[in-house]
Amino acid sequence: MRIGYLGVGNMGQPMAGKLLDGGHEIWVLDVREEAMRPLLERQARRAASPEALADACETVIVSLPTLAIFREAVTGSGLLSGKAIRTLVNTCTVGSAFSREIEAACAAKGIVLIDAPISGGVVGARAGTLTTMVAGDRATVEALQPLFRLWGPTVVVAGDRPGAAQIMKLANNLLFAVSLVATAEAMTLAGKGGIAPEAMLQVLNNSTGRNFSTMVLFPQAVLPRTFEFGATFEILMKDVDLAIEQGEELGVPMWVCQAARLVLKHGVFEGRAQQDLSRAIEIVEGGARSA
Repeated sequence: MRIGYLGVGNMGQPMAGKLLDGGHEIWVLDVREEAMRPLLERQARRAASPEALADACETVIVSLPTLAIFREAVTGSGLLSGKAIRTLVNTCTVGSAFSREIEAACAAKGIVLIDAPISGGVVGARAGTLTTMVAGDRATVEALQPLFRLWGPTVVVAGDRPGAAQIMKLANNLLFAVSLVATAEAMTLAGKGGIAPEAMLQVLNNSTGRNFSTMVLFPQAVLPRTFEFGATFEILMKDVDLAIEQGEELGVPMWVCQAARLVLKHGVFEGRAQQDLSRAIEIVEGGARSA
């Protein structure tokens, strides 16, 4: 297939690379030349604008960091103005309300929107172990399954309307956010009590406290103090805000998620918006030192 890929940053670059591995012709566009360069060196083709990308490719995949950037890239003289595009695949976490907005804009142009948010982080994108949550037209979803499986073996169909996969993704991400903050508190507690972090993780990962943060994020990014998980506070804050908004829309209390948001928001107020989210441990450690 000839596929357009808009946004080849931390997640989009390895995901587009997996499509190249699968033998597909890839056209790319990103505001940063350095993000495109590794793909261009592998014979991906460059598009000059979102509209040009959609002029060249019937299927366009989007991986962008914020709703505002997504809306600007898609509407107006963006992707939806392209002459070739027939399917828009959204891998971003945007919430169900925004998905409905984009679906309506796509429908007006005769374009099918497929929701395909992914989970597994940069590590999963590079390893090809991502989980893809999919919603949209069943026939189109079935046709795209081979592409999704290049990103990872787990592809779960949430429903036949965009938005369902967003709810699935937000439920996952709010658990990640809560576990990140809780793990930071647990590890700081252990450290203040004289427990070696390696020993504490060994217990957690073989007991009931096991979660993604204890199994992947802390061993790889926190214990070595590299803080290179690959996602920022700003990105996680966006997802947590959307999860709480979704909960309010559906009438679900979000008490624990609200508490985790307070910690992350404190980090943003400290100037950490663009820092790696693995530095959440430093927020808790800072509070512990002053206690």
